Amino acid sequence: MRRNPPQTPYFSVIHQHLQAIVALALVLAVVACNSTSKNSQTQITVAAASDLTPAFEELARAFQSQTDIKVVFSFGSTGILTQQIANGAPIDLFAAAHVSYIEQLEKQNLIVPDTKSIYARGRITLWTTKDASFKPQKIEELTHAEITRIAIANPDHAPYGLAARQALESAGIWETVKPKLIFADNIRQALQFAETGNVDVAIVALSLSIPSNGQWTLIPEELHQPINQGLAVIRTTKHEREARQFAAFINSPSGRAILQKYGFTQ
Repeated sequence: MRRNPPQTPYFSVIHQHLQAIVALALVLAVVACNSTSKNSQTQITVAAASDLTPAFEELARAFQSQTDIKVVFSFGSTGILTQQIANGAPIDLFAAAHVSYIEQLEKQNLIVPDTKSIYARGRITLWTTKDASFKPQKIEELTHAEITRIAIANPDHAPYGLAARQALESAGIWETVKPKLIFADNIRQALQFAETGNVDVAIVALSLSIPSNGQWTLIPEELHQPINQGLAVIRTTKHEREARQFAAFINSPSGRAILQKYGFTQ
């Protein structure tokens, strides 16, 4: 009976080396996977009303430094953002300029119900550049002949635009100034119209006025309905835990302190 020749030490050494190489490769693969896992950063997408731009950018920086969760924003008109979410936009958290839009999505079963909250109340201002020839101090002064163009956000889909219209109506000057009005897509664009000199005055959010390089005066709050701003986690999110964390941070003492810097109240 023919037997296989005994394995020589040479082949044994080769076999041992191959085993060692395979083992090392497996170790390196595990290390690489662990390293990738540790370095990967969770990211959430937040749809937020335009008035929130400076405040929420600061909130996101503070939140990321504490949690290592990155926040990416889609800023725009609350009404338009609401439509996008209803049409399936991949949003994790929605911060609206008015809670009624959150309630609208709730009726469509598009939010996580227990995450709905009012996080702030906004205010509106009369805004002009510092070198403007006429700087109105009262809303009634918008009828002044020197003011020919006034920017407000479109009241059909922007809560701050609706508040502007309500204030003009309460002051009894809506019909008078209506020919002067330029409707912006959102409140941030209304401010840009004034900053670039395309209009003489803009009615904008206090939260945008405070960090701006212009002159502004508050419009009395009793002239319009309260701008109660609401947020909620979107039901289709794949990052509910992280979205909840950011929502909680916004409503935390640290988050509220940042919001107050930009004129938001509770």
